[in-house]
Amino acid sequence: MSYSASPRPTFDGPAHIPYETVTRHLWGDEDSGEVADWIYVSSSKIHQLVFGLPPGGAFRHSDNYRTIFAADEVLYVLSGVMVLSNPETGEVHRVGQGEAAFFRRDTWHHAFNFSAEPLRVIEFFAPPPSQGTSGSYAQTKPNLTSPKYSQDQWMGRWPKAQVQAAEDFTIRPVRDGDLLWRLEGAEQQLLVGILAATEHLTVGKMQWLAGQRSDPEVHGGDESLYLLEGALNVRVPENDGPRWFELKPGDGFFVPEGTPHQYYNLSAAPVTFLCGIAPKYSPDVPEVFSNGREP
Repeated sequence: MSYSASPRPTFDGPAHIPYETVTRHLWGDEDSGEVADWIYVSSSKIHQLVFGLPPGGAFRHSDNYRTIFAADEVLYVLSGVMVLSNPETGEVHRVGQGEAAFFRRDTWHHAFNFSAEPLRVIEFFAPPPSQGTSGSYAQTKPNLTSPKYSQDQWMGRWPKAQVQAAEDFTIRPVRDGDLLWRLEGAEQQLLVGILAATEHLTVGKMQWLAGQRSDPEVHGGDESLYLLEGALNVRVPENDGPRWFELKPGDGFFVPEGTPHQYYNLSAAPVTFLCGIAPKYSPDVPEVFSNGREP
């Protein structure tokens, strides 16, 4: 089967994306394995989707569907257990529900569902496919014909070599203890955990208590949101159309760069959501990645 590009849903302005309306797509072929995609946003700055694998399912790659892209990616496990491998280096990582993995461009990756339930993973990807960073880019890279799923160089030296191995990893698991925590807001101090922040993509996890709301905020890039739990309201005070939205778990929301917006938790229960912003988190923060390298 020849390569088929994923759909690229875009929006002219702020948009509520109910789960029921999300674009569905089937990625892959017989050799790579097929993956169900729910594509929320694919703007000129950010790409957000949820992918799914059945119990025992996997995706690898094929000649037509190569899993090496010119983008930074964060994968956050919604359900199931994801085993994520770089088949070029042989490294393997186990990522459970509520945990994430981060990797930068030019990282081969395969994923396996090592659980008895469906695997669901939300993916933030930037620069997005509209910038030529996905399938067309992958075809310019030599195909990997001999995948590895182990790193034998550490056998006989574990866990003594753990620090050295971690320095060489191309894929980095991100758990709650690894987040960069921030308190944001003038009227109310809200807790924000940063999973990853590069010159291309910032991904944050917000956990807000009943009654909390954000100050009006503006980002230096497009923002794409996914609601994990609770009931979240979004206010877009300068929108030409609707200005007040209510989200339920599984829904998404898109905010174009430079658009003022606020988030409200009006319920009696906590709210948790993920958001990806690309390319810059805040227009007020100087660009610190101009050399294209991690700090």
